[in-house]
Amino acid sequence: MSQIIKTVCARDCPDACFMQAFIENGKIVRVKGDATHPLTAGFLCPRGLADPLRVYSPERVLFAHTRTHQKPGFYFQQVALPTAIEQVASRLADTVHRFGAEAVLYLDYAGNTGLLTSGYSQRLWNALGATRTDHALCSSSGHAALGLHYGLSYGLPPEELLQQKLIIFWGFNARVSANHLWALARRARKENGAKIVVIDSRQSESAETADLWLSPYPGTDLALAFGLAQYFIENNRIHSEFIEQWTRGFSEFRETVAPWTLPQVAETTGIPLKSIELLAQYCGHRRPAAFMIGIGLQKNQAGAEIVRGVSLLPALLGYHRGFYYTNSRGRLVNWGYLTGETLTPKSPKIVSQVALAEQLAAGKFKYIFIQGMNPAHTLPHQEQVRAGLTRPDTFVVVLDTHRTTSADYADVLLPAATFFEKEDLILGDSHPYVRLSQRCIPPRADSQTEVWYTQALATALHLKEKWLFEDPLAAAQKTLENAFQAGAFEDLLNGSTLTLKSRPRHEYQTPSGKIEFYSQNALEQGFQPIPQFDPPVRKTDEFILLNSGVPKYLHTQFQEVYGPIPAIVWIALRDARRLQIQAGEIIEIYNQNGAVTARAQITTKIKAGLLWVPKLMTGLNQQPLNVLTAAKPQKIGAGPVFNSTLVKIRKVGNGGESGK
Repeated sequence: MSQIIKTVCARDCPDACFMQAFIENGKIVRVKGDATHPLTAGFLCPRGLADPLRVYSPERVLFAHTRTHQKPGFYFQQVALPTAIEQVASRLADTVHRFGAEAVLYLDYAGNTGLLTSGYSQRLWNALGATRTDHALCSSSGHAALGLHYGLSYGLPPEELLQQKLIIFWGFNARVSANHLWALARRARKENGAKIVVIDSRQSESAETADLWLSPYPGTDLALAFGLAQYFIENNRIHSEFIEQWTRGFSEFRETVAPWTLPQVAETTGIPLKSIELLAQYCGHRRPAAFMIGIGLQKNQAGAEIVRGVSLLPALLGYHRGFYYTNSRGRLVNWGYLTGETLTPKSPKIVSQVALAEQLAAGKFKYIFIQGMNPAHTLPHQEQVRAGLTRPDTFVVVLDTHRTTSADYADVLLPAATFFEKEDLILGDSHPYVRLSQRCIPPRADSQTEVWYTQALATALHLKEKWLFEDPLAAAQKTLENAFQAGAFEDLLNGSTLTLKSRPRHEYQTPSGKIEFYSQNALEQGFQPIPQFDPPVRKTDEFILLNSGVPKYLHTQFQEVYGPIPAIVWIALRDARRLQIQAGEIIEIYNQNGAVTARAQITTKIKAGLLWVPKLMTGLNQQPLNVLTAAKPQKIGAGPVFNSTLVKIRKVGNGGESGK
């Protein structure tokens, strides 16, 4: 029997592609993009195309398991799912009774972005009052930075890229991380004569095909933003009427950027002066322009300050929210109802996700439930993270579709359904189009949805809150009751595509109701009201280690399809010659936190003093990349500082896998 079922990719990606799944005799044989989607337009990335292979991967967790030997390691015995549920619930109840709900940590993130999978499943933990994280590991500092000057962080709809004459991808390798936005930019270049500019410290896949690539030294992007601002002001490229009507604090901002001449910017950033002048001319003459701010841009010590500065450039040019970061916070979605936060009087303790390693190592939590996340690989300061998950006084439950690194630290491992095996709703960060993501096949073996686990554990714990047992689609309907431009929730259930409302572009949720060059909220929160430049500092024998995603992988996912993330390190030709490093040699990258080994790739695509590695790779010495990174949150938004990691290097040899 053959079927074609409409579903939606639930990966942690801005595009949320519509898919068609082809079913033969109850098995998914392939998928393709659904051409009816106005933005994703029928094509899928290598991850989307390979997702059916993950459903049938040998790495699938299909049954419940309990640990038989000491952590870490995959030492388990298979048990019946009811037995596992009883053990998980019993230990949870005992922990709450003996230590209080604060000793329970619910550790979740965006392994699946479905409303029901990632949202509704929070209800159990909110009902218990368990400790939660601030979810700051990915994009929080950028959101907070934009919020200081705009109120909320939403910006221009990506479909408006087709009308632009200039599109600037700043710290944003869209060709890999947001394929469909990159496709729109290329269409704008072909059909509307737009210029594509990429600003990135390495020559990324996007930079390779851009009209102009600027390579600032990491952490100096704010100097470039200030220099452009000064150029606009000095050369009368600003929109004075817009600034007068829609902004506050321009005079103070003008004083701040006044010293930043373009030659000074070139000296500070390492960008050739001619390239800076060309970009300044583009911004002044090619209108309208879109400033596409990448998630990676804010993952360093100066990340939030950089995003603040970049976001103010379109305001100088007269554009209402002329930037794009993600548009999720412009939606009219009742998240508090979905997660149960507004349904309970309990106020759970919130801890820093970025700084979690120290608390884990110290044994602050006696019970940890991990869902939609692989913390034993993705959190900073992995040595402490893994030490915490190994503690004999900490009971760890992992709910996942596949065997992850974190599964090696579980006391109980529970089988989760993939997004092909359940019904859900996926809201894209970039586009406003929503349709029901249909179940394509039944959950394999004993795997179950996160909603099923929420209600099964609530039953086992004898919890009485009715909202824990609310029909999930009914909860989704209430969550979205004011969210659509037209149509009703029932239309989604009948297969229609609806369009989400967005808050007005000219609405600013700031104290003044305007764009604030001089931020009153920043002042009240103890930050500088105008972005502050803080130059990066390193010793002569240190390198700044950069990392970013590569095409076939999403975080640690898809290694069971495409093999391990390549353990390679880019080193600049100049540094390689100085240190007598040959292509293919094994280099040990190390600092006070740990060491990772990788094979050298000598390149001219980065500056001297920098290294680049694929995001979340495992070294040849089997150490995760994040053994090197510091668990130090940024002041604004508490986000990570991955791309400010300082390391040293030394040669290991031409072969072998020894790292130390």
